[in-house]
Amino acid sequence: MSELDMDFLLGAEDDDEGRDRRRSRGSGRSGNRRRRRRRNRGRFIAPLLAFIVLAGIIGGGGYFGYQWLRGALVPDDYTGQGKGDVVIEIKEGQSASDVALELERQGVVASAQAFTNAIATAGKSASLQPGSYTMRKGMSAALAVKLLDSGNRLLVRVQIREGLRLSDTLAQLAKQTGKPQKEFLAAARSARALDLPRYAKGKPEGYIFPATYEFQPKDTPADILGKMVERFEQEADKTGLENGAKSLGRTPGEIITIASIIQAEAGRYEDMPKIARVIYNRLQHQPPMKLKMDSTVMYGLGKYRTAATLAETRIDTKYNTYMHEGLPAGPIANPGEHAIEAALSPEKGDWLYFVATDPDSNVTKFATTDAEFKKLLDEYHRNGG
Repeated sequence: MSELDMDFLLGAEDDDEGRDRRRSRGSGRSGNRRRRRRRNRGRFIAPLLAFIVLAGIIGGGGYFGYQWLRGALVPDDYTGQGKGDVVIEIKEGQSASDVALELERQGVVASAQAFTNAIATAGKSASLQPGSYTMRKGMSAALAVKLLDSGNRLLVRVQIREGLRLSDTLAQLAKQTGKPQKEFLAAARSARALDLPRYAKGKPEGYIFPATYEFQPKDTPADILGKMVERFEQEADKTGLENGAKSLGRTPGEIITIASIIQAEAGRYEDMPKIARVIYNRLQHQPPMKLKMDSTVMYGLGKYRTAATLAETRIDTKYNTYMHEGLPAGPIANPGEHAIEAALSPEKGDWLYFVATDPDSNVTKFATTDAEFKKLLDEYHRNGG
């Protein structure tokens, strides 16, 4: 074989090896490109799969998500006026949220949130008043807000006039509230339950203040009498009862006893300060002088006439001021504001007597001497007294 042939063969082998090496290098570069493409595809597919999964979750649970969102933003609410009656009580110190939960619990509104939204929209969140209200089940929250206005509270209105004795006051309370009179009698016997002032000495006569009241239907007889005693104490503070009694040399209990006599004897408010002066003048008179008030005699006998007979003035009771000096054993009625004020601020004068000379007009005239007093009695008799 010639050298040329040998060179050709060697060159051919070199070319084959070169091609093999080039093929091998080319194969490596294409592999790298394929791996890079796979990695790029992985980076794109992962978020795509996450999105698909999330979309599936949202799509599959979209209804429930909508319902949750709707409940948070647009709470369940009834649309009608409801039906049936249910009494809702708002207690002292309860917030609008507390009331909302109670309304939902009793089926008045569909949800507490609906009521809370409605009362906030109405600007009445802070205006709810304690008391009992008649509502309906299944009513709209907006209507529930309107029905909880203080003007719709269930109240029992009671009016007790001035000068009633305790027994008559209890009878009136029973009649006007519809509660058993025996429960009022039982409550009146419990001085501790009524929280009477110390100077009442455990007896409610004189301390059940006459006025117009509004009670809750759930108030018991003890609650009612307790509130009336509380009203008396407010009046006592307003008139300065304790300090005023001290300045007159009397106890607060004695002032209320005097006020009860004034209330029973007076026909007009303007006469009360003068009647008070007559009482004080007789109590302080020298030589001692009995009060001789017919009203106290009638109270001791359980009678109601304005004038006692001679025979009645001779019946011995601890309220007979014809027989006993000084004040009777205690108040004979429940005095009002004017009588208490008159007892604390008697008008200046020397009067020792008074007579309601005209029973029809309740005009009362005053006298200083026995002779003047007899003339007033004659006038009283001429006018049919």
